[in-house]
Amino acid sequence: MALRTSSSFLSSTSSSCSSSLCFRVNPLLFSTQRRYTVSLSRSRRFFAMSAAAAESDGIFTSPEVAKSFDFSNEERIYKWWESQGYFKPNIDKGGDPFVVPMPPPNVTGSLHMGHAMFVTLEDIMIRYNRMKGRPTLWLPGTDHAGIATQLVVERMLAAEGVKRADLGRDEFTKRVWEWKQKYGGTITNQIKRLGASCDWTRERFTLDEQLSRAVVEAFIRLHEKGLIYQGSYMVNWSPNLQTAVSDLEVEYSEEPGTLYYIKYRVAGGSKNDYLTIATTRPETLFGDTAVAVNPQDERYAKFIGKQAIVPLTFGRHVPILSDKYVDKDFGTGVLKISPGHDHNDYLLARKLGLPILNVMNKDGTLNEVAGLYAGLDRFEARKKLWSDLEESGLAVKKEAHTSRVPRSQRGGEIIEPLVSKQWFVSMEPLAERALEAVSKGELTIMPERFEKIYNHWLSNIKDWCISRQLWWGHRIPVWYVSGKDCEEEYIVARSHREALSKAQEKYGKNVEIYQDPDVLDTWFSSSLWPFSTLGWPDESAEDFKRFYPTSVLETGHDILFFWVARMVMMGIEFTGTVPFSNVYLHGLIRDSQGRKMSKTLGNVIDPLDTIAEYGTDALRFTLALGTAGQDLNLSMERLTSNKAFTNKLWNAGKFILRNLPHQDDTLAWEALLAHKFDKVESVVKLPLPECWAVSKLHVLVDEVTASYEKLFFGDVGREIYDFFWADFADWYIEVSKARLYHSGDHSVASVSQAALLYIFGSILKLLHPFMPFVTEELWQALPSRQEALIVSAWPPTSLPRDIDSIKKFENLQALTRAIRNVRAEYAVEPAKLISASIVANPDVIQYISGEREVLALLSRLDLGNVNFAEAPPGDANQSVHVVASEGLEAYLPLSDMVDISAEVQRLSKRLVKMQAEYDGLMARLSSSSFVEKAPEDIVRGVREKAAKAEEKLTLTKNRLNFLKSKVLIAN
Repeated sequence: MALRTSSSFLSSTSSSCSSSLCFRVNPLLFSTQRRYTVSLSRSRRFFAMSAAAAESDGIFTSPEVAKSFDFSNEERIYKWWESQGYFKPNIDKGGDPFVVPMPPPNVTGSLHMGHAMFVTLEDIMIRYNRMKGRPTLWLPGTDHAGIATQLVVERMLAAEGVKRADLGRDEFTKRVWEWKQKYGGTITNQIKRLGASCDWTRERFTLDEQLSRAVVEAFIRLHEKGLIYQGSYMVNWSPNLQTAVSDLEVEYSEEPGTLYYIKYRVAGGSKNDYLTIATTRPETLFGDTAVAVNPQDERYAKFIGKQAIVPLTFGRHVPILSDKYVDKDFGTGVLKISPGHDHNDYLLARKLGLPILNVMNKDGTLNEVAGLYAGLDRFEARKKLWSDLEESGLAVKKEAHTSRVPRSQRGGEIIEPLVSKQWFVSMEPLAERALEAVSKGELTIMPERFEKIYNHWLSNIKDWCISRQLWWGHRIPVWYVSGKDCEEEYIVARSHREALSKAQEKYGKNVEIYQDPDVLDTWFSSSLWPFSTLGWPDESAEDFKRFYPTSVLETGHDILFFWVARMVMMGIEFTGTVPFSNVYLHGLIRDSQGRKMSKTLGNVIDPLDTIAEYGTDALRFTLALGTAGQDLNLSMERLTSNKAFTNKLWNAGKFILRNLPHQDDTLAWEALLAHKFDKVESVVKLPLPECWAVSKLHVLVDEVTASYEKLFFGDVGREIYDFFWADFADWYIEVSKARLYHSGDHSVASVSQAALLYIFGSILKLLHPFMPFVTEELWQALPSRQEALIVSAWPPTSLPRDIDSIKKFENLQALTRAIRNVRAEYAVEPAKLISASIVANPDVIQYISGEREVLALLSRLDLGNVNFAEAPPGDANQSVHVVASEGLEAYLPLSDMVDISAEVQRLSKRLVKMQAEYDGLMARLSSSSFVEKAPEDIVRGVREKAAKAEEKLTLTKNRLNFLKSKVLIAN
């Protein structure tokens, strides 16, 4: 058997490595020049099949020739996957499809860690189910992002000195489309860098022609059922953007402000009859329609039912009412009700039947209701009003106050609650069926605790304002008849032609119509995403029939209501079924200190920078180790650790490939391929280490598969990581060195090679959904692979395992650890081999002694002086006694490890220094002035040092006494 070894790689191994037993793969196996001769042997057919699976030479790099995994290869690997069509659903396989609709990122977006999180989790689901043999579809796309995109283009035009109004609607939207065509693909290309195995041939955009048809159809159907109506209600208004915005686009922050105390005189009373009202927004007093107090507040009982005079309004009177909503402890306990400018006041006004006054224009200036203050910006009006109140003697005081301020997510300006004429969807009828979907088990939300939040929101749902005063987006399919009352005379139609036809039928041929200028809320089109992307409203479309309803909707828990619940409601309304059966919610990505990432704090971590430094696989693995619904603290330490994991995988692959038979060694390969691990009889016949490793792998496959099915991705990652590092790399690879370099038995080497190849290949399969790039690169280097890893079959569950062998090998591990600990305690040089007497019962001795080469190699024992017995050796009193486990002990001669007399002298000197250090610490702690006056953290630090010093002192004393007793015995 002609076998060759790589001396550079094996330089770290024992010098006793026999060249005839060190295996490696010929680099030609991965060369573009390799050729295969025709042979009927199994090994030849084996290599021919492997070669056929990767005719894309030049795409992959073998660990044999590369020091580490090159992150720059990721893009090349990704393009190869895509070119091979692996991202498309393989319909030929049959079976139940697994479908995930990607949450469409904004077309204006740039990759951030939130994107990296959802891409990672969804790609894990897709890759796992693809390997399980299911036709998988991950449908990608982008959102037109009405406000965000319009703002970007407006700013671009502003830099050119052009205003949106100067261009007009048609020309402006044309410019936005041009911008989208030029820059809209940025986020898509960045998502590809994360390894997203989406079917890009089915990529969608929410303003695509087909999706736009779906939006119009949805609007019309809801309107026909009386679920869409037009009315004046309170909305979040952006004065800068001059449009209503959704609750999700409003961010609240605690900000320092001022609380203004103002006198409201009581009509018909004396000068001393007045109510002092505290408000943070005095400019809204022009919109006051009542003053309210708590009915249980005795201070103001006498004023209930009277009238108050609103300051600086030329004597306008408003009623003084009582309501238990009023907080007696806030401010003065008196509330001014401005229903046109406060959400709570609006609800209270509707309850009490009060009129609504609007004092503000859409640009944030005050209107004619404010009298002399009309035309002033709201904040300028506040300053002037307070000055005038001071002059008129109606200003009491002002004081610092922290308020919860609503700001526009896009522009940053303060949002104004404003009553405005808008289009709304009546949500209660839709919410009822969405609630039933969860209660009946048709829809599962993970984590389960979010079901309560979902139920609470839908049980207290408000009508949805769906109109936006923008130019970019889906135009509301409503037309008005010129000269008619817009609120009463309007036409809902699928097109201008249809609307005109309807108008002519009712009003005659000469009628003129114009379309509603508003567009729909971006979330309206997004709520149709799971089915509009598959062809709806054409329910005969192949994709709709095959892939709807989808399988899992994965997204951030912060949009459970704004997006997820609305998709559920719309899916049930338009298709009669929930659009997905499972919802998986991830948390937010925070910095290492648990703070939200923001430019202000300077703690934003760029995914692309992270990929460049740590690799995509390390980033994905880090993000996937979180728990569903929980925020994840991202640190450089975690990324560094998982980059090391990538390197460890690479080095393991390097070791295995360099220790396989040469391709031309037919006999060696025939022997290696003869080993099978899928039958009970073959597994139980394996040597103990191999039986242990294979059995542990088969247990792992069951555990990991179960965790994948439950979407417990954090568990999956930890289970694979622990097995690879703690069992395979730290133990079995080390064990294999005894087989490959020291056994002198070709059959033993062969079974170890087979086990290494089988276990490592299985690890790559289990890990591929998490770390697709490095696993595919390593997989392509294995001579055992027959197809790309991305489409290879998932390892079957319930494979044979021998639990008894697992327990036996754990005993061998315990013995090895015990011996290693003693060597470390006595600072024995790593190169020094020591003797050992292993004491156990006959059954344990039988299997431990059968692996004496392994024990000797891993414990650095002198193989010729490792003895096994049922009783302690004669020199036990001159040995260190260690108990590995019940019924398994070892005696290690002290003379092999240390010069006892010299060690006694060294420890005696060390003990004096340690005692002095400990005494000094205790003296400080005994000083009352130190304990009472020193900072608490300093005192705590000294106490911790004293405790550690005491522990070391005790250990050293015990060891010194032990050694002294041995000296006495020896003398």
